[in-house]
Amino acid sequence: MLVNNWRVVMKHAWSIRFMVLALLCIIIEPIYTFVAATWVAKNIYIQLAMSAITGLLAVAAIIARIFVQQKVSGDLNGKPPTEG
Repeated sequence: MLVNNWRVVMKHAWSIRFMVLALLCIIIEPIYTFVAATWVAKNIYIQLAMSAITGLLAVAAIIARIFVQQKVSGDLNGKPPTEG
């Protein structure tokens, strides 16, 4: 079930921001690997750094999802949800 203010949550929730950044790292990593394989020798440290950043962003998203953000918590302030 979606919260009533899901658009606000999508715009302002830190968990969403971290997941988007992790997704960007997941997308960029194979592109970098392809470019590095065609132009220069692969650098294992950059691949490890990309994997580490992706993992840390995923962990940050989980942690951010657990904590309540007062402005975008989806709380209805004691009001019942509107029937739509």
